Amino acid sequence: MARPLGLRSLAILALAFAVTAGADKPAEAAGNSVTGLPVPRFVSLKADKVNVRNGPNRNHDVAWIFSRAGLPVEVTAEFETWRRIRDSDGSEGWVYHSLLSSRRTALIAPWKKEGTVPLRDEPAETAEVVAQLEPGVLGTVRECNGKFCYLEGKGFEGYVAQPELFGVYPDEKIE
Repeated sequence: MARPLGLRSLAILALAFAVTAGADKPAEAAGNSVTGLPVPRFVSLKADKVNVRNGPNRNHDVAWIFSRAGLPVEVTAEFETWRRIRDSDGSEGWVYHSLLSSRRTALIAPWKKEGTVPLRDEPAETAEVVAQLEPGVLGTVRECNGKFCYLEGKGFEGYVAQPELFGVYPDEKIE
């Protein structure tokens, strides 16, 4: 005959259940990440070929494949060695952590279908325009002051208004 559980045993059992109940779920809240880094955050792709999977392990199907290193993606969750990412189109999937880099990059207004974005010589709306960048141009983020980011890319360098970039948050400051 089984002995009834005492109050202390019930409390220990409840605590153990509470601790393990979310163990198989991704860490999504800021400060509740596997790495201790903020979630969400922007990173970039480290490799030219990156498989994006439907779930956080190699048993899940490949949903699509990125074929360009340096593209910015947003980490929206972490699970063990896997990161759920969102791309500039809003598509989400899981990527193995070692295929991501902390190097900050940005795409020029990938949501625009036509037109260009001014590249300026100073971080101000009144600064001289030194180039017009097409939507989808990729650059490395060197700094942001919350309104403008200094970008470097193939054949250009200068300041772009922060709202025109995918790869940085509004008002984010990067030194």
